[in-house]
Amino acid sequence: MEAIQIVQAKPDEVAVLQAIARQTFAEAFTEGNTADNLQQYMEEAFSTARLSKELSDPQAAFYFASAGERIIGYLKLNYGQSQTELQDSQAVEIERIYVLKEFHGLEVGQLLCDKAIELAKAAGASYVWLGVWEENPRAIRFYQKNGFAAFDKHIFRLGDDEQTDIMMKRMLDT
Repeated sequence: MEAIQIVQAKPDEVAVLQAIARQTFAEAFTEGNTADNLQQYMEEAFSTARLSKELSDPQAAFYFASAGERIIGYLKLNYGQSQTELQDSQAVEIERIYVLKEFHGLEVGQLLCDKAIELAKAAGASYVWLGVWEENPRAIRFYQKNGFAAFDKHIFRLGDDEQTDIMMKRMLDT
């Protein structure tokens, strides 16, 4: 496999972002969820209008992981008031880390996580936090391995299904 590159997504790359977001989300959550709920969520969360707005938000940032010309994963970070919950100026939220299923196990997720931590430290954050579905033990183990610990729970709506996310944080040594 070619070396993995991580580059910030540009506002005019909404179609590229939309394609990778929809594919990776469907791969991650088709099992254990209804097709209707999955479709409803993806239509809302990954609409062109919503992604365009998020790409233009100065307090949010997307990064693509690519192998050669192919986008194989992405990361979304939220700062300040753009965080989905805490809106703590001392924190950075990792809202999304997704990698195409065929690239799981090849350290792409680790590279994206490392990038998130590097950027959070550069922004002067005291900690990073995220929410992970309680029924995703693989992701929970990944974040625990990376120094994240559970600190709370919240509800994540997938269509008409209310699911519980474990909120995890990692303190940053600045």
